[in-house]
Amino acid sequence: MKSYRETLTFNISKRRAYLNITPQVQECLRKSKVTEGLCLVNAMHITASVYINDDEPGLLQDYDDWLEKLAPHEPVSQYRHNGYEDNGDAHLKRQVMGREVVVAITDGKLDFGPWEQIFYGEFDGRRSKRVLVKIIGE
Repeated sequence: MKSYRETLTFNISKRRAYLNITPQVQECLRKSKVTEGLCLVNAMHITASVYINDDEPGLLQDYDDWLEKLAPHEPVSQYRHNGYEDNGDAHLKRQVMGREVVVAITDGKLDFGPWEQIFYGEFDGRRSKRVLVKIIGE
């Protein structure tokens, strides 16, 4: 069995953003030379997320609007976590959107359903953050 590990680094200039990282993950798969197996992609920070969905601008804006209603950033005083930082909302947004995804690898390709893409969700940007890509298989 082969194993491959790579970290992707993102430095988002805004507090929140949603990036399609499918091409970067596909490049990791190519480098791994794995043709049958599993690919784990996970956010290595507790204020960011990795999830799978459709790459459609309206949906991305709907996510952002919905998450901001669920856990609004302001007033920051509403969160007990805030003290040193003002990112209590980002922790809650990450919990809703999830930490990681696992995608099957078949014939050397990510085995997606229709329209599926891998996204990195940033909820407390403006600094460097990492995403782990771990690929195992034959």
